[in-house]
Amino acid sequence: MFARLTWSATLCLALIIAPSAHAQEIAQKVEVPQYTIEQFLKTINHRGSSFSPDNTKLLISSDVSGVFNAYSIPVEGGEPTALTDSTTDTISAISYFPEDERFLYTADQGGNELNHIYVRDLDGTSQDLTPGENLKAQFAGWAQDDKSFYVTTNERDQRYFDLYQYDAESLERELVVQNDEGYSIGDISPDGNTVALGKTHTRNDSDVYLFDRTTGEFTHITPHEGDIAHAPATFSPDGKYLYMVTDADSDFRYLVKHDLATGDRETLVKKDWDIAFAGFSKHGKYFFYGVNEDARTVIKAFEADTMEEVDLPVPEGGSITSFGMSDDENHLALYVASDKSPSDLFYVDLSTEESAEPVGLTRSLNPEIDSDHLVAGEVVRFKSFDGVDIPGILYKPHQATADNMVPALVWVHGGPGGQSRVGYSGLIQFLVNHGYVVYAINNRGSSGYGKTFERLDNQNHGKNDLMDCVTSKRMLTETGYVDPERIGIIGGSYGGYMTLAALTFQPDEFEIGIDIFGISNWYRTVQSIPPWWEAQRKALEKELGDFDDEEYFRSISPLFHSDQIKKPLMVLQGANDPRVLKVESDEIVEAVRKNGVPVEYMVFEDEGHGFRKKANQLEGYSAILEFCDRYLKQPQR
Repeated sequence: MFARLTWSATLCLALIIAPSAHAQEIAQKVEVPQYTIEQFLKTINHRGSSFSPDNTKLLISSDVSGVFNAYSIPVEGGEPTALTDSTTDTISAISYFPEDERFLYTADQGGNELNHIYVRDLDGTSQDLTPGENLKAQFAGWAQDDKSFYVTTNERDQRYFDLYQYDAESLERELVVQNDEGYSIGDISPDGNTVALGKTHTRNDSDVYLFDRTTGEFTHITPHEGDIAHAPATFSPDGKYLYMVTDADSDFRYLVKHDLATGDRETLVKKDWDIAFAGFSKHGKYFFYGVNEDARTVIKAFEADTMEEVDLPVPEGGSITSFGMSDDENHLALYVASDKSPSDLFYVDLSTEESAEPVGLTRSLNPEIDSDHLVAGEVVRFKSFDGVDIPGILYKPHQATADNMVPALVWVHGGPGGQSRVGYSGLIQFLVNHGYVVYAINNRGSSGYGKTFERLDNQNHGKNDLMDCVTSKRMLTETGYVDPERIGIIGGSYGGYMTLAALTFQPDEFEIGIDIFGISNWYRTVQSIPPWWEAQRKALEKELGDFDDEEYFRSISPLFHSDQIKKPLMVLQGANDPRVLKVESDEIVEAVRKNGVPVEYMVFEDEGHGFRKKANQLEGYSAILEFCDRYLKQPQR
């Protein structure tokens, strides 16, 4: 993360919010209307926040057109101005140039994840700064003097990302770090002479290296034995210290300050949750960090000189999901959201002594939808089959009561090793609004709950983690408002695999399965991982199993046991997915249809690993609800 250079951190942040008295009154006295998927998709998604050189506007991305494009929006309020007009590929705005209104953005091709970095000139034309085939590029921050910026690209060797420095005027570049060892780029010192690098061995074992640009030498600064994670966070503004996170002698990751001259290390922030990130504002006036606290990220900001905490101005009823600060440190952009409303952008003027009120710049939630008709997620834990405490986020429809028992879906996140988090999800709210309980489970192996919990699913996928999902049915039944005869399972990517595994290896437990680009043949998947994952290859092998062990991977792959599937299955897939190839879905669909089991299959030709375009979301999400209504609304037994 290059927080010092950009002072922005996009997070899946959320706050557990109890239902308001008004919402409870609505639930008791008024029948909550069921909104259409068209109404939910009129909600606009915004992201990013880069201040223009004169701090009068912000560069953002928005899908108001149905496809993400770049827009500028005045900080005093007003209508956004479209800066790009893509109708096919998602455009993500990155940053204005510090001294003019050129800007950088990134885009791939139809969801294939081969992102390039582009510059849009003042005349509206665009230039690809990373041309070529089969390469992936990522923005890596601005230099402290604003005269250049950094980009990583795997054009030389598809397995690894080299670091380049681009001149802001000529756009010519020079190689900074030739990466032949699978490093990940961390931060770059203010003088540009030192690069902090991460190196992942396994999910729980990683190191930090320093690259000296003047000598070309790499120095290992975290020698250790055993499974200890280390990751670079940011350099101090004076370049004397590197801030890192580590879990040495701890179940959770904490923040330390490493003295580059002496090697001395000081613990700065240690909690019973993971420190997610840390950084400084442009000139070091402010210091901040984020904590992954029970499926939500809590951001703390401080005056760097005194470490006196700064109260970030948050509109009532919400929490900060991401933020950015102007280079002069006098202007703040905040994204604020809650479970019942997606992120909205606010502007705060910090230049006056009096605390300024945030100015709302966007209204994301479709005004046709009353947020009190939506529901807040609640963190709910249960004891699994072996006594392990399993957390998750429970969404209860307003209409669910003991006298009106409703169906439920166990929602499994991606990964392996992801985390379901409290916050707004349009698809979840759509399903809940139509009467489905959703339990977003964080089964064993999920991140955010300490390294001991993370390791519980290593080389055990589709087994004990699946039993967590099965055991969650008991908790759902014990709520008193979930019909035990009508519980299904849904998930994307690794969650899609878990859905297929549930229908295959526990065929009597769930009434339906909805697989969103899930893995059906693990052996093929691990043999076809994208080349740019090479740096994480050993970590994946440590977690999943020996990639050459075909027998083991066949044993946990639903495709080779598909004759056991007997419950209705829905599969959704992007044709350009580089992570879970389309053949994974093609073959499981063909195999299950031979069982005479109802199978619905949807392929989106212009999507990859996730559905970004509203037209595809409209088709896919409405089909998911129709599938649930057909096979889960009434008991099938």
